[in-house]
Amino acid sequence: MNRMPAMPTILKAGALLLSLFLGHCWAQDKGTLTPQLLPPLTNPADANTPAKALFGRAIDAAALEPEPIGFYSRGCLAGAQALAPDGPHWQAMRPSRNRNWGHPELIRFVERFAPAAAQASGWPGILVGDMAQPRGGPMLTGHASHQLGLDADIWLRPMPVQRLSRAEREEESSFTVVRADRLDTDTTTWTAAHQAVLRTAAMDPQVQRIFVNAAIKRAMCRTAKGEPWLRKIRPEHGHDYHFHVRLSCPAGAEKCSPQDPTPEGDGCDATLEWWFTEEALHPKPPATPPPPLTLAKLPSQCRQVLEADGLVRVRQ
Repeated sequence: MNRMPAMPTILKAGALLLSLFLGHCWAQDKGTLTPQLLPPLTNPADANTPAKALFGRAIDAAALEPEPIGFYSRGCLAGAQALAPDGPHWQAMRPSRNRNWGHPELIRFVERFAPAAAQASGWPGILVGDMAQPRGGPMLTGHASHQLGLDADIWLRPMPVQRLSRAEREEESSFTVVRADRLDTDTTTWTAAHQAVLRTAAMDPQVQRIFVNAAIKRAMCRTAKGEPWLRKIRPEHGHDYHFHVRLSCPAGAEKCSPQDPTPEGDGCDATLEWWFTEEALHPKPPATPPPPLTLAKLPSQCRQVLEADGLVRVRQ
C-alpha cells in the first residue's frame, strides 16, 4: 500500500473543522461557535499524508456494518453512531469538535452508565467529553487513542441541574481533583461521589480499564483496597480533569485487537508508588518525536472505511 487512489468528495474539498483543531485540543481547551475552514489537502493521495489529516476531515460515519478495526491507538471505526447531545443524566461537551461518535457498544454504555452513575453519586448526571471521530482513526490534535470508538472521556465535574447551553458546553471547563504537587487528590474538589462514579463505571462488565491520574488511584486505594473492580482503575499521566473509559472489543469483532488483560490484584502496590517518583512526575519528552501515522500504517480495512461514501457530507 504505497499509493492511495483518488479520494471521494470527503477528502477533495476543504473540510469545515473547528478552529481549535489548529492547535492542541486537550480536555479543557474551549470549543467554538464559529468554526473555521481548513484548506483542502493539496494531495490527499500522497502516501506520506498523515492519517490524522484524512480521518480528521470526515464529518459522518462510514455507512458500513459497525466494526472497530485495529488497536485503540492504531485503527479506525466503521458504522459509527453519534451520541445524542442530551440524554437522561448526560450532556455531551464540546460539540464543535464532532468527537461524540462511537461503536454502538460505546453508545449503549453511556446510555446505561449515565443514570447508574447519577443514582450512585447523587449527581444530576455526567458530562461526556471526547469519544471518537465519525470514522475513528487518528485525531488531528490531542489523543493518541480514541481511534476505535471504544474510548470515552467523562469529566470529573457533575452535570449541573440546569442544562448547559450550547455556548456553555463550548466554553465551560471541568476542574482538577488533583493537588498541585500531584501527590494526592485535592480535598476541596475530590469527593466520595467521584469514587462512586468511577466504581460504577468499573463495575460495568464491558469496561476493560479506566485511566485516571495516579493521585486518584492512590485516594481510591485508601478507601477501596482489595475490591476486585479496583484493578480496572489504572494510573496514567494527565486525567486529573476527566477519566478515560475503555471498553473491551465487542463480541464477534474479529478485526479488533484487544488490550492486554489488567494485571492481577487491585493495583495498590509498589507499581502505584512509581507514579510518584521524579521520573514519573516530570517525564522527559522523547528526543525525537515519533512520526505521524500514515494510512499505510493502519489496518488495510481502514482504507475502505475512509473511502466509503455512504452518508458522508463535506463541510465547505
